[in-house]
Amino acid sequence: MSEQLKLIVEQLNRDPFRRNFNLITFDSLEPMQLLQILNDVLAEIDAKQAIDIREEMPEQTAKRMFTLLGMLKYKPPGSHPDISERDRKRLFVRYRSSFRQGLVTGSKPAVHPVLHWLLQRVPELKKRAYLARFLVRLEVPVDFLQDDVIAETFHQYEELLEAFKSCHKECEQLKNSGFSTAEIRRDIGAMEEEREQLLKRVERLRKRVESVAKHQHMLELARQLRLEKEREESLAHQKPEQKNQLFQAEQRLQRSELQLKDLRQAAADAKPESLMKRLEEEIKFNSYMVADKLPKELESKRLTVQYLQKVAAEPAMGQAELTELEDKIRETNVQINLLIEKRMMRNDPIDDKLSLFRQQASIIARKKEAKAEELQEAREEMAALERELNAKNSQARDQDGAELIRGDEFKRYVAKMRSKNTTYKKKRQEIAELRAEYGVLQRTEEILKQRHEVGLQQLQSVEVQKGISGYSDTQEELERVSAIKSELDEMKGRTLDSMSEMVKKLNSMISEKKSALAPVIKELRPLRQQCQELTQEYDEKKAQYDTCAAGLESNRSKLEQDVKGLREEVAQEENRYHYINAMKQVSVMQIQRAADEMKAYVSSDTQERKKTIREQYMKNIAEQESLGKKLREQQKVVRETHGANMKQVKMWKDLEQLMECKRQCFLRAQSQVSVGQVIQEAGEDRLVL
Repeated sequence: MSEQLKLIVEQLNRDPFRRNFNLITFDSLEPMQLLQILNDVLAEIDAKQAIDIREEMPEQTAKRMFTLLGMLKYKPPGSHPDISERDRKRLFVRYRSSFRQGLVTGSKPAVHPVLHWLLQRVPELKKRAYLARFLVRLEVPVDFLQDDVIAETFHQYEELLEAFKSCHKECEQLKNSGFSTAEIRRDIGAMEEEREQLLKRVERLRKRVESVAKHQHMLELARQLRLEKEREESLAHQKPEQKNQLFQAEQRLQRSELQLKDLRQAAADAKPESLMKRLEEEIKFNSYMVADKLPKELESKRLTVQYLQKVAAEPAMGQAELTELEDKIRETNVQINLLIEKRMMRNDPIDDKLSLFRQQASIIARKKEAKAEELQEAREEMAALERELNAKNSQARDQDGAELIRGDEFKRYVAKMRSKNTTYKKKRQEIAELRAEYGVLQRTEEILKQRHEVGLQQLQSVEVQKGISGYSDTQEELERVSAIKSELDEMKGRTLDSMSEMVKKLNSMISEKKSALAPVIKELRPLRQQCQELTQEYDEKKAQYDTCAAGLESNRSKLEQDVKGLREEVAQEENRYHYINAMKQVSVMQIQRAADEMKAYVSSDTQERKKTIREQYMKNIAEQESLGKKLREQQKVVRETHGANMKQVKMWKDLEQLMECKRQCFLRAQSQVSVGQVIQEAGEDRLVL
């Protein structure tokens, strides 16, 4: 409270109030004077409030102040942070009524908080009061608006309000933009000087051109040249735009061709039944989006826009107003919880059954909305991917002119390339092994050839010696032909044997498989029928399970709400219990202190009586009274002797000036005495060197 009074006194002592108050004089003001100061502060905010309250009825004064404070959005505090919501509401209403009564009577507990709140934000409240003069709407009854003239006038009034809002916003933006009138004037002056210089230059050029023959024709040609250059620039600007439009048209054509190709492929592969089913699903989804989802989203967006426009139309809010709105939100939440608890305590069986079905319906509706949103997101993602794919296709086509494959063709191409890559790696490894082996064999072949040549030379030399040259060649040729014939005969025999064995093996395998599959096929027929029955039973059980799960989920949510409400109630009751317990302890201590005080006060012992608070306060009061009496006597003495004392002070100051003057004269005379002169004064002889 002392800090509050200090702030009020400091603000009232400054411009434009200049009251010259201190804490004591301000605290000792009468209620009427306090109300007049409050009215002066309100008049500084709104000039219409400049009224002498002595010439006005108290009811009119109170009504005028209440109206302005409501327009300025002042809300008196009416809650305690440590009590329950119900007690807080009751105290809030009681405090508001006491605040109204205190403001009418000019009581300090009611006026001081208002002054503290007003003096902290005078510029902001001035702006709010100025805007309120134009933005506070007139309440016109609906019956009056049935008249065409009144309705049209009210419509014009609303249009003027909107125009004022836009003008005020533009004005604020211009104020905050940093432009100053001095800079704009300097710019205008500089532009006017440049204009005069240009006019002078044009005039000089005109005089210079007039002396030239056929200057009009040359001017016309220059004008046409300028027009052609401007046209050339405009055409140069239009050229990239036309190129861009042509590129976009080509892209649209490519997309259309791709869509046509996809549709043809889908129509070639699909059946009429699948197409009809797909179209029916798409129609159902689109009808759901148009009839249910999109209207709800549009309505929510419209409400959001209206709320944002309403918030933007209101003036700026301070921290106190935000705190007040948060308190209101908390109170509203508490009321909603109380209503939910009352509704749950009714326990109507019919409502319980209906609530079960409502909860199931709401769960299904939420799931439906979630799936619709997922489908919409998937479609949007697919459209974005298709756009990206089309862009990549067009980019690739621009680079090399080749058509890109897509979809299943690309998957088959990837699989084919993977198999080819595997085969390529294997073949490459085999080629490396063969190359290594080929190198070894090549070396072996060279060695054997060398040996063979050596042997042939030796054999030829022997044949020449024996007279049978050429015998070895003929023998080798015969052996080679016979070896080839034997290999062919052996190969034919092996082929015939393998073919006969393979035929026998296949026949035996077919007979074995038939004999093995015959009992399995007999057992499979009743199992198929049993599988169909079990599938039908599974579907029924699954439907029952889904119904039971939905019911259990609704019951679980209801129980969770009950538990949450009971926990909040327990927390509130615990807070209230601790608060009451603390207040009880404080009351017990106060009662104990009062009992001790009463016991010491009625005691016969003087020492005990002196220890009482009453005696201490009486002693302090007596000391302060005696001190005040002494100070008043001193003040009286000071007032009586003030004139004589001031006169005496003046005489002492004159005496001091006289002595100073004598000292200066003495020093000046002493400095003028000649050197070596003997001075005699006061019975003393002094020699000046």
